[in-house]
Amino acid sequence: MPRTRAPGRLADVADAALRVFARNGFRDAQMVDVAREAGIALGTLYGYVASKEALFALVVDRTFAEIDADVDLPLPTPDRDELLARVAKRMDVAAGLPVLSSAAKRRSTRDARAELVAVLDELWDVTVRTRLAADMLERSARDWPELSRVFYEGVRREILRMLARYVERRAASGAFRRVDDPAIAARLVVETVTWFARHRLGDPDSADVDDARARRTVLAMLAASLLSEGS
Repeated sequence: MPRTRAPGRLADVADAALRVFARNGFRDAQMVDVAREAGIALGTLYGYVASKEALFALVVDRTFAEIDADVDLPLPTPDRDELLARVAKRMDVAAGLPVLSSAAKRRSTRDARAELVAVLDELWDVTVRTRLAADMLERSARDWPELSRVFYEGVRREILRMLARYVERRAASGAFRRVDDPAIAARLVVETVTWFARHRLGDPDSADVDDARARRTVLAMLAASLLSEGS
């Protein structure tokens, strides 16, 4: 018979699983590793989720949506197609960048500097907020081609496409410097933000760099490299 447990404890299980998946990826993560990370017995973990697939789905829902406090437990096992569809749906909502999306649709703006600062701030904030989830998906995608397509083709490339369109339009209006390839400029921005806001934390020689200073310096330099003189 389905049971209900305290939603706070379910959130703890999801957080522990997120850390394990982020370190090991889906294929190499083991249920016993998650139980140990959560500080519970393996049998107790199976009281929350029926399988590793169900646990992965829980992490996706927990990271990118809300967990139903009255959910029946243990959470059932979704099939792989259902799981991939859930990841795609949740990522589409979570990776949304409304400031960038709106800016990319406009052909010009009255205050290019303020707009660009808002775009870069949003990109940094989303990168920080989804850091562990992105680690989880990247590591899992190495051994899961279908997930790789969802993550890279469905999410990451869309962000790059929007940013390239934004750079191209502002360059055409004179607000940004002219660049040979807006897509490369967009990738430079995304990769720079991703490294300093996320990957830096896994680099033993850079993890102690102050977060606030890194953010101010990186975003200021990116803005200066894009804005034309007088903008």
